[in-house]
Amino acid sequence: MLKKSNTSGSDSETGSKCLRIRAHHLCCIQGFQGYGYSPVFVANLRAVISYIKAFPSRPLELVSECDVICASCPSKRECIAQKSIVSRRIRNMDLVVMEKLKIKEGTIMEADEAFRLINSQLANASDIEEICGTCKWRQKCLWYMQDER
Repeated sequence: MLKKSNTSGSDSETGSKCLRIRAHHLCCIQGFQGYGYSPVFVANLRAVISYIKAFPSRPLELVSECDVICASCPSKRECIAQKSIVSRRIRNMDLVVMEKLKIKEGTIMEADEAFRLINSQLANASDIEEICGTCKWRQKCLWYMQDER
């Protein structure tokens, strides 16, 4: 089910267009409660979550750069530049997730498989803290606050 992609176009096996998702957004999607940087950002994230729930076998391309969720972020310009401390910190969150999941940048997998993988591989508090410890949303994130870790 895991495979490496050089592009984010159509997946030839399923004919489905891949959704580019930052690796750490696999956590954020599960913990989202409606808070965000702006009303437009919140609406976009809700739409992405609804889309993934409606099509759980849709392929996701896991990346460490701006994705479909970032498209409506007020800080997108800064993030695209990849030069600020904030953008480097966010990219590092993605890289840590990929390292812990033992996947490479550009890995493509079905959405439901990606969520199963992240929830089985990131099951202890130290992993979660390493990824989410500096996130400003962690105190509002249901995924971060789960007690069973």
